[in-house]
This record gives sequence, structure tokens and C-alpha cells, in this order.
Amino acid sequence: MKHEVIETRVGLLGALVAIVISFGGLVEIVPLFFTSQVTTAAPGIKPLPALQLEGRDVYIREGCYNCHSQMIRPLRGETERYGHYSLAGESVYDHPFQFGSKRTGPDLARVGGRYSDEWHRVHLLNPRDVVPESNMPRFSWLATGKIDAAQTAVKMRALRRLGVPYTDAEIAAASAEVEGKTEMEALIGYLQGLGLASQGWK
Repeated sequence: MKHEVIETRVGLLGALVAIVISFGGLVEIVPLFFTSQVTTAAPGIKPLPALQLEGRDVYIREGCYNCHSQMIRPLRGETERYGHYSLAGESVYDHPFQFGSKRTGPDLARVGGRYSDEWHRVHLLNPRDVVPESNMPRFSWLATGKIDAAQTAVKMRALRRLGVPYTDAEIAAASAEVEGKTEMEALIGYLQGLGLASQGWK
């Protein structure tokens, strides 16, 4: 029988399985690149200001995404705890996006404005000072690390080539905005901006 020819040849079977999976993946993934829900910014979503952009780079560099997701799923337990579920349009300007699924710590998609800047500062210096049961490591070196202001405009120009609508004025003012700022200030700025646009959603 014809199927026995395939089933008895492991190499051929593997190749055919890979082809089928590839076609299935293309059918599932390719349309997403042309769906307006994925390619159009959600209401209120704007490109990150210079300081928050630098803070996002610190967030990625320090591996915060390894323990904190930024994706609230449309499940009652999550929306009651974290707020409105995440939309693809929230991340159209994120390169790369920070959805993730790991939750050693809480989801941070809506953390902006929940705590003061001082709370975040103390939390980053020693998490157990504000959350005694926390197993999060300290990030005290961020208090002295300085942002490289010369690179901020370069990053923004690169992101503009990827479709992030930074204006010439925003790029020109970027270095001055982050000059003399610490990595901790930048990271706190990034965290404080997360989810603010979603607060008016229903």
C-alpha cells in the first residue's frame, strides 16, 4: 500500500511532516501580517518617549522578561487582577514585543501608575524592603549606571526605519531628554508608562 512506503522510510516521513507543518504555519501566521488589529496601534498607543525607550532597553538587558510577562490573557482571573486583557495593537511599536508567558513575578502590562517612583526605586534597590516574600534579585547598580545619551537618537532612527513614527523633533530632542539620567530612572520611567493608555478601555 502507498502509505506503507512513507511509514517505513523515516527520512521521507520526516520530510513530509515538515512540509505539512510549514504550510500549516504559513496559513496561520502570514495573514497576521496584514490584519489591521495587529498592524494598527490601539487607541492611545504612541511610541515610547526617549527616557522610556532607554528604560525598555535596560529592562530587556537585565532579563526582566524572564520572570515578568506583559500579556494579560482574556481570562476572568487575570482581568480582575491585572486589568483589561492585552491587545496586539498595544505592541505595534515594540521591537521585540514583551508578551511572554513566564510569571515568577506578576504581569507588568498594566503596572504604570500603580506605585510611586520612590516605591519602584526602593523595590529595585532591595525588593524585600517592600515585598518581604519576594525572590526578585537586587538591581542596585542601576542607580549609578548612566544612560548613553549619544545612542538614544540612533536607536530612535533605527526604530523609525522599522515603522515606529518618531518625528524629527523627537529624535533631535532625545539626547537632551536622557542626558545625565541613570539607568534606574529610565527603567522606572518605562515601568510607569506601562498600560496607561488602556486605563480608559472597557
